[in-house]
Amino acid sequence: MTAPDRTLTRPRRTPLTWVRGGGLSTLLFLLPMLVIFGVFSWWPIVRSVVMSFQHTNLVSAPTWVGWDNFVQVVNDPLFWTAVGNTAWFALLALLLGYPIPLVAAVLMSEVKRARGLYSALAYLPVVVPPVVAVLLWKFFYDARPDGVFNTILGWVGIPPQPWIQSAVQAMPSLVVEATWAAAGGTIIIYLAAITGVAPELYDAAEVDGAGIWQKVWHVTLPQLRSVLLITLILQIIGTAQVFLEPFLFTGGGPVDSTVTILLLIYRYAFQNSLGGDYGAATALSLMLAAFLAVLSLVYFRLTKSWSQN
Repeated sequence: MTAPDRTLTRPRRTPLTWVRGGGLSTLLFLLPMLVIFGVFSWWPIVRSVVMSFQHTNLVSAPTWVGWDNFVQVVNDPLFWTAVGNTAWFALLALLLGYPIPLVAAVLMSEVKRARGLYSALAYLPVVVPPVVAVLLWKFFYDARPDGVFNTILGWVGIPPQPWIQSAVQAMPSLVVEATWAAAGGTIIIYLAAITGVAPELYDAAEVDGAGIWQKVWHVTLPQLRSVLLITLILQIIGTAQVFLEPFLFTGGGPVDSTVTILLLIYRYAFQNSLGGDYGAATALSLMLAAFLAVLSLVYFRLTKSWSQN
């Protein structure tokens, strides 16, 4: 006697079974989202890739130039200046803007009263429109002796500073304003993560005689490891795309000391009233996007095991 065949065979999928299984209704629900993403996201990306291999100013007919736009961008002396300035901005923002929200969130989490008020005050700069914030700080950075910041420095005997009018001080000045404007959102994220840490861990640390900084180092930071990794890569990506501050504060000056990659893309695209070199602009945009994609991939690969421990 032969044993019965217990092999299970899948029923053959046909258009009719797909419709009966709810496939048509699922497609109808997805269709508006697919159309919106296709028109406003995927198609512009495809169009940008095509434009990066063309010479076009959106006025005259485009001509196919292959890799010439990428070669033109790399051979532009201002390209390497923009890369260096962007890297300098990212480094300063990392040294200044990354630890400040964490320290502020830890201190605010230790406050027993009026924590909501402090959270609102910390988040207030995020509510201010970015253009308004930049114009306000530009007024503060007035290099004259009676400027706001120079007046404050004068109270403690420090001479007036040129701020954004100096090629040396311009980039750090931009970083200070950008940190002030963006730190509030990160502080709220850290506060939410800290409230999720089990109170028993802090109680055990206090029993062992740990102070606030010992608790932060041995309890808070290990519990916030995944959040810290995410905010770090987000900050790196954000600083690599800085545009508003150099555009409104200095326009890339003095002597190109604040020209960033996105500002250079803007100059390629809108350098004259007849239409700029959109081919070079999209080529540089794709180069930046590819760099950030590779950087993110490498970053997550290197930190994958550490974030899960």
